Amino acid sequence: QVHLVESGGGLVQAGGSLRLSCAASGRISGKPMGWYRQAPGKQRELVAVISSGGATNYADSVKGRFTISRDNAKNMMYLQMNSLNSEDTAVYYCWAAPGSWGQGTQVTVSS
Repeated sequence: QVHLVESGGGLVQAGGSLRLSCAASGRISGKPMGWYRQAPGKQRELVAVISSGGATNYADSVKGRFTISRDNAKNMMYLQMNSLNSEDTAVYYCWAAPGSWGQGTQVTVSS
């Protein structure tokens, strides 16, 4: 297991952008990783995943707007979020296989 810490959340206007970062305490190479989010009153949902080799997959709701990436040398993962809307408001969590989770970072999009 690795310890994960998210950063980069905040308040942004609709149409704006944010970049989330996830810092891992140990090596992430070889580990699939991803971003999840949980809005108030809703279940946690997958946003994007990235394999150890860099293959990516996105939820339909964020395709074309969000980009997941990783830097294994720095033990970091990122989520570039563009064209944000109010439905993107949630706590965003970093995940690393097999079962490490960060504490979450709040993203609030104002309309």
